[in-house]
Amino acid sequence: MTENEPRTALDTRFSSPDATATPWSEGRERLAAAELYWLSTVRGDGRPHVTPLLSVWHDGALYFCTGPGEQKAKNLAQNPHCTLTTGANTLHEGLDLVVEGTAAPVREDAVLRRVAAVYVTKYGEEWTFEVRDGSFHHKGGQALVYELAPATAFGFRKGAYGQTSWRF
Repeated sequence: MTENEPRTALDTRFSSPDATATPWSEGRERLAAAELYWLSTVRGDGRPHVTPLLSVWHDGALYFCTGPGEQKAKNLAQNPHCTLTTGANTLHEGLDLVVEGTAAPVREDAVLRRVAAVYVTKYGEEWTFEVRDGSFHHKGGQALVYELAPATAFGFRKGAYGQTSWRF
């Protein structure tokens, strides 16, 4: 996958008068560096489901994994539209990020091996996955892998409050 450069815009309705748009390069760096993310999916009956998980940025997309029997996997099988968020749990400083898109299952072993290597680089050896049969495998069992390429992303700057949107 190649990285697309998004259209960047500051929403002045929700920004301080002195705010400037956050560059996508900073948003992308923060997405890559974050340790914890929150995945929002929709259950079959329309109720929301939100759960924390790990994710890695690789080749223009966020990748995450989950067991095939977990609620998020069931939700994504019915409706692949989702949101991944991350940020700072503070009021007056930091940058919160929201990525919206469609989670696509990743089944190609070559891609999975590259993503597995990024997990180890980012999170350490305890996050080593064996790749086989189109999924990750580890001591906890099988994990399905999803790619979330941003369709739209938002950055919420704190301090000089600014709401930036990135459209891909």
